Amino acid sequence: MKTYLAVFIGGFIGTFCRYELSQTVVSQTFPYATLIENVAGSLILGFATGYFLFHKGRKYLAALVGTGFCGGFTTMSTFSKEAVLLLQSGLFTSSVIYVLLSVLAGMTAALTGLIIAQRLFRQSHSRKEADT
Repeated sequence: MKTYLAVFIGGFIGTFCRYELSQTVVSQTFPYATLIENVAGSLILGFATGYFLFHKGRKYLAALVGTGFCGGFTTMSTFSKEAVLLLQSGLFTSSVIYVLLSVLAGMTAALTGLIIAQRLFRQSHSRKEADT
């Protein structure tokens, strides 16, 4: 039950943050808000993944951040809808750029977050082992 609560709380916060960002970043020509949400969420999830490689006993925090927050903050369905709407509006080039940029930037952000966390927490983990 605690895991469900952690996912719920994380999802609530992530969804709220996504909504606020979508209200702040408004564009009639290109879906910048969703692009930012998905790339930022990928960075956060990559970092969280790296963190939890070294902190395995924190399953509730992992559920809150990974499944909850990142699941609520990022949005595959809106991304897909916006790509299709760009196509239907005859904006083929914008649609292709949006899809490619979302996927490539998202993967790059996830990898970057993972590498940063691994380097940061590997050093911290190594120091703790050396002290023991």
